[in-house]
Amino acid sequence: MQNQAGEGGKKLAVLIDADNVSAAAIDAMLNKIATLGYPCVKRMYGDWTSPGLTAWKKVMRKHALQPIQQFAFTKGKNSTDGAMMIDAMDLMYTQRFDGFCICSSDSDFTRLAIRLREQGLTVYGFGERKTPDSFVSACTQFTYIEPSKVADESAIPAKSTASTEGDSQAKPTASAIPALQLATAAKPRPVTAGAKRAIRDAIEAGKDKTGWCNGATLGGKVNAQVFGCKKLMNLIERYPDHFEVEWRYVTGDSGNRSMYVRNKPVIQSVETHCASALH
Repeated sequence: MQNQAGEGGKKLAVLIDADNVSAAAIDAMLNKIATLGYPCVKRMYGDWTSPGLTAWKKVMRKHALQPIQQFAFTKGKNSTDGAMMIDAMDLMYTQRFDGFCICSSDSDFTRLAIRLREQGLTVYGFGERKTPDSFVSACTQFTYIEPSKVADESAIPAKSTASTEGDSQAKPTASAIPALQLATAAKPRPVTAGAKRAIRDAIEAGKDKTGWCNGATLGGKVNAQVFGCKKLMNLIERYPDHFEVEWRYVTGDSGNRSMYVRNKPVIQSVETHCASALH
């Protein structure tokens, strides 16, 4: 019997983009998720009037998945992503969950993953090999799910150098090969996308009349570790062309200084725009 509590009893919200994940992957995904925590919420999103989601209808009862209907109001536009993002934010603000499982191969969820991690939540991503790097990097951990016939070699144990001629007879039969292969990224990569925007927005929200934002205030809004830095100062130093830093001595506290940061103005070349207009 599987341990439903997973890693330390983490409470997880599982959100599935049925338009961008194959229904054949559900068994492998949920088995993996069971090792990470307990899925308190399991929702899948899509236009269930579409014949393309018939396969999902067959598995929703088996796994107690809650279908969320989202009509495609405009041809060629995917409104499922927006519904998932709104629900994710609503669930985040309940403060009931330790982490989120976002099942999609769509890069549109990159900003959502970053926002959830900024809130101190763990984000587990699931998707195919075609998933853009931006979304993969934004997740705390990303698991690739592929049909076994096209699975990457990294998902298959390497052969021993001491193999013999009898190895060919020891290959598993077709029935023994799992329908899917899970290949977890070897090492979660720190988030880099959205760092400048997050700092700039936080400064704008906490600045004084002169445009300066206290480092303590800024640190409460931006988690440097989410972006791969131990300290906020290290993160800000990455972008000298975007942020200005000033150290001020604390009044009445000899020797101690506080950091203040402000946004540098975004300067666009007028000559460049004029030249572009002439062509």
